[in-house]
Amino acid sequence: MSKVGPIIELHPWLGLPSGQALLAWEQARIDALVSDMFGFHALQLGLPELDGLRTNRMPHRWLALDAAYQRWSPASNASALEEGPSLSSAPLGLRCDFESLPFASNSLDLVVLPHALELARDPHDTLREVERVLVPEGKALIIGFNPMSLWGTRQRMGRGRGASAKVLPQGEFIGYWRLRDWLRLLDLEVETGSFGCWRPMVGTEAWWQRLAWMEHAGERWWPVLGAVYVVVAVKRVRGMHLVGKIRKTRLPASAQPAVVTQRHPARAPYQQDVNG
Repeated sequence: MSKVGPIIELHPWLGLPSGQALLAWEQARIDALVSDMFGFHALQLGLPELDGLRTNRMPHRWLALDAAYQRWSPASNASALEEGPSLSSAPLGLRCDFESLPFASNSLDLVVLPHALELARDPHDTLREVERVLVPEGKALIIGFNPMSLWGTRQRMGRGRGASAKVLPQGEFIGYWRLRDWLRLLDLEVETGSFGCWRPMVGTEAWWQRLAWMEHAGERWWPVLGAVYVVVAVKRVRGMHLVGKIRKTRLPASAQPAVVTQRHPARAPYQQDVNG
């Protein structure tokens, strides 16, 4: 596992062995999920260190970054573009506010949000925008840090020690069940959810390898205490549905309503009185 420096100042944990392992787990999980999602238009919001759409086969894919990623620029590698659809080597799609996406309503089939809600200025508005741009039955793949984990404990303890002691210097962890409640209010039905990475954040490769046993134990005994979770939600549209042609049935004679016909009384024949 190679140790690389963080590209963005918002993610200093990316340079640690634990950050690299977490990023690798997220990449593998996203690759497995988006490979079976079909449509025409897909979007990734934030975190260009992850190729969130590289295994997806939709013809139109974009990477959107906000103002927090001003120091990052996409790689200009023409050979990488010819090898395959790698998002990290693809041209930057757009820069925009996540609370106001420049897409029409009901226009995207897939939106991937790797820690986008935690770094957004208003996660509610961001999630509302994602619901707006998704087509009916479109999917949102959300990755977030679990506050009920060892990484969440470090985030809470680091608040009084400065930004360098926290997992994310900016942003707030959003709980798994809290996110599910937000999704339910927007008619986004949770299709699947999973947790991963149970080891604490450490600064050396040796300690990270020594704590490898926690991955197997955590997955079996305390799965909901993983450092990160992945949620796939589907946009459901409530409305009328066609149930097929309604066939007319003929009622039996006994059940048919009685028809009352009013007849005029018989007129007496005209009689002419003859006097005399």
